[in-house]
Amino acid sequence: MIRSESRRVFGTGLGRQPRDVALNVAAFVSLFVLAVLWVVPILWALDTALKPESETTTVPVSWFPSHFTFAAFGKVLAAGEMLRWYVNSVFTTVVITVVAVVLASMAAYAFSRLHFSGKWFLFWLILAGIMVPGQILIVPLFTEMTALNTVDTYWGIILPQIAAPIAVFIFKQFFDGIPHELEEAAIVDGASRLRIYWQIWMPLAKPAIAAVSIFTFVAAWNNFLWPFIVVTNTDMMTIPVGLATVQSSYGIRYAQIMASALLGGVPLLIVFVFFQRQIVQGIAGAGLTGR
Repeated sequence: MIRSESRRVFGTGLGRQPRDVALNVAAFVSLFVLAVLWVVPILWALDTALKPESETTTVPVSWFPSHFTFAAFGKVLAAGEMLRWYVNSVFTTVVITVVAVVLASMAAYAFSRLHFSGKWFLFWLILAGIMVPGQILIVPLFTEMTALNTVDTYWGIILPQIAAPIAVFIFKQFFDGIPHELEEAAIVDGASRLRIYWQIWMPLAKPAIAAVSIFTFVAAWNNFLWPFIVVTNTDMMTIPVGLATVQSSYGIRYAQIMASALLGGVPLLIVFVFFQRQIVQGIAGAGLTGR
């Protein structure tokens, strides 16, 4: 009886093995093809940036120039504008990320743990902001920034981007999963709401903080439309806006254009390399469950 049962179990497993191998191979091949399609444009941009300017428009095109050179990178950095755009992007992006995380987590704590009239109406009103395309708010936001005299300033770039309804939702879902006993014990010990939020809730919310911070950082760094509208001074431009002006400044100097684009993407590459685990957890929804 045991032998027949074992034969049945192992026989079933062996019967499924070729199918599983075929599915794994198909998945690997598909992912490999997608990876190649994703990386080829980046490699071509790097190849173009390392070519002598005279060889970027030769026909037929070739991956291998007569020699590789960093002259395009040197010229871009020597111009001075790229370094200024870096400073603007780093400053505004860091401030947007920090303020957005703090405001969203505080709002989420209030919605998750406090009881006040109109709580659910306000919460659903904030969530409604997720469904509103940002382009619709361009005109009223610009009018507001003009009234506040923040056009061509860091505040004009930062203020409209610190409101993050999706971050409030993520933090609230995370806070809802924290046991109420922790808060009750802290209140019995005399802890204030602010202390509970800062010393208990925030340390426990590290996965959510990491996911929200990374996605907010990437979104703020890549944001082109709003900084393009609110900034007209070259010294106040961020990397995406500055790169949009590079082509007109460099003309047909494709090596310098590609060098500028690669330099603009370096910070995001660094963020991915050092925080890829948190990025994967955020995509998988680990930040919502606290795992």
